Amino acid sequence: MAKTSLNVALIGQGFMGRAHSNAWGQVGKFFDLPLMPVLHTACGRDAGKLSAFQKRWHWQNIATDFKQVIRNPEIDLIDVVVPNNMHKAIVLEALKAGKPVACEKPLSNSFDDARAMVQAARKAKQRTFVWYNYRRCPAVTLAHQLVREGRIGQVRHVRASYLQDWAMDASIPLAWRFDAKTAGTGSQGDLNAHVVDTVRFVTGEEVSEICGGIVETFVKQRKLMTGTASGGLSQGLKSSGKAGKVTVDDAVMFLARMSGGAVASFEATRMAAGNQNRNGFEINGTKGAVRFNFERMNELEYFDATEERKVQGWRTIIVTHGGDHPYAAAWWPDAHVIGYEHGFTNMAYDIVLALAGKKPTAPLPDFADAFVTQRVLQAMLICAKERRWVKVAQVK
Repeated sequence: MAKTSLNVALIGQGFMGRAHSNAWGQVGKFFDLPLMPVLHTACGRDAGKLSAFQKRWHWQNIATDFKQVIRNPEIDLIDVVVPNNMHKAIVLEALKAGKPVACEKPLSNSFDDARAMVQAARKAKQRTFVWYNYRRCPAVTLAHQLVREGRIGQVRHVRASYLQDWAMDASIPLAWRFDAKTAGTGSQGDLNAHVVDTVRFVTGEEVSEICGGIVETFVKQRKLMTGTASGGLSQGLKSSGKAGKVTVDDAVMFLARMSGGAVASFEATRMAAGNQNRNGFEINGTKGAVRFNFERMNELEYFDATEERKVQGWRTIIVTHGGDHPYAAAWWPDAHVIGYEHGFTNMAYDIVLALAGKKPTAPLPDFADAFVTQRVLQAMLICAKERRWVKVAQVK
């Protein structure tokens, strides 16, 4: 009898645990699926908080030993949402057990560990996925389609940035996102990873060469943290009286050349006053342009340079029409907009399709794909440290 369900195990909880639980819980309610996800087991280190997490998100089982969860023959997919430094151990265990793995981005807190994860996935010959969820915003997927259709011609300019301001508050304590041993980097891996992946996805081109890398930490020390976050990036964090050193970047930026000849700029910061989650890009080509700002995530702006001059101008496309726009048919009527969480649900849908042997709506990033993005980030760090041009392909 053909299998009709997909038993998911979630390793981790917290902010991303909530986003993923919501996605697996609602995807079957909106999309027609070849396999129905089952919230089988949630795994975390804090049994007390895990019990409350289970009740809120309706996981069938809970556990504190990830190895035991992975070895459970009932589990079909391991979904990893722990902090970056824990990715490698869990992923390698899952691949060794012959389980497909979906892992949060970036692949790891270190380039070497990310490489090891890719090599293990290749050896295990298992399906892998990385949660670059912004690819699954309908407007971003539409931009991907328009570029592929030749609507903007040959790409000449790329401007990509991810601007937040939550870390401006120096009273926010020294959470794991400010610790290089856990996070690896700050805005670089947390935010810049997203815009690099998005540009690669939309343009179909690679970042080939980097210069002008800048890495800056503005708040050098923060109070040590007591407790853990209860909500988003900084909600529920409490500090002690002692201070500790911030060991990651607050802001990064670099210039680049793309593989198709375009020039590009990338910027990521958690210190840009007035920008709460401004993840966006503008891509200019020989026939037109597209631009996107996640703070207006249901809109894509498009410019057609082939029109006669007297009617040229940016047009705003509300990407919510079920008959024409990616994923929109599963959700609401025109202009009944969707939000942040729906990108995760759209990706859960595509993961299920892929595991069922069907074609996803748009290309899904696997470990090898995500490692290309991590190589770009590594090249940028080398560029900033050594103050020279760096060819991405030479970073091994």
